[in-house]
Amino acid sequence: MTTSASSRTALSVNVNKVALVRNTRHLGIPSVTRAAQLCLEAGAQGITVHPRPDERHIRASDVAELHELLKQWPEAEYNIEGNPFHNLMDFVRAYRPQQATFVPDGQDQFTSDHGWSFPQDAERLAPLIAECRALGVRVSLFMDPVPEQMAAAKAVGADRVELYTEPYAAAWGTPAQAQQLEAYRAAAQAALDAGLGVNAGHDLSLDNLGAFAAGVPGLLEVSIGHALIGGALERGYAGAVQAYLQCIASAQP
Repeated sequence: MTTSASSRTALSVNVNKVALVRNTRHLGIPSVTRAAQLCLEAGAQGITVHPRPDERHIRASDVAELHELLKQWPEAEYNIEGNPFHNLMDFVRAYRPQQATFVPDGQDQFTSDHGWSFPQDAERLAPLIAECRALGVRVSLFMDPVPEQMAAAKAVGADRVELYTEPYAAAWGTPAQAQQLEAYRAAAQAALDAGLGVNAGHDLSLDNLGAFAAGVPGLLEVSIGHALIGGALERGYAGAVQAYLQCIASAQP
């Protein structure tokens, strides 16, 4: 797979943190669907949710309501993340989003912190990936930046990988920054060479996104939640989305 220099990385806004704030009270505010609508109106190309079984942030009702909202935005993509061995497949079967991102997190895990491993995970992932693709749903596998794992991700049936970027974010501003960016560049190139699309996400922000988008080849999508929603408290949803779109635009030819 090759990606032209003129292609632009898509921004998918993860609205989990909006739901987390809402869930601290019983008033229904802030509204997850209103947040998604404002982000789409501001130019975001997609909406991401990661509904966990305990519904500590995104609830099943949110997934359904966002599905209805996105019918009004046919050019935008709905990305539902989660563990396919927990509750993700129920949502995929019900709503058939444009993309399902398989993430190997535990039910009580605070946040995602590692990718799939091959060949260990291949046998159990393959039938679920095949089911998604039969439903017309693109599959992205959450992966650590290990070039040697990319061909195996393609072999199991994935369409894309989402590179787990927390190690890059943690190294930002330290002597390890350049080394980490090179690891992601190499992993992305290996994914492209294997015929995979490349997504990325986790702890990307306005501080570190530009260098990442400029340095990682073939980057089709970034999924950003915590930093963008945090920024929206100061800038508003539209201002935050536009700042990230400008950051991406400035980083790419």
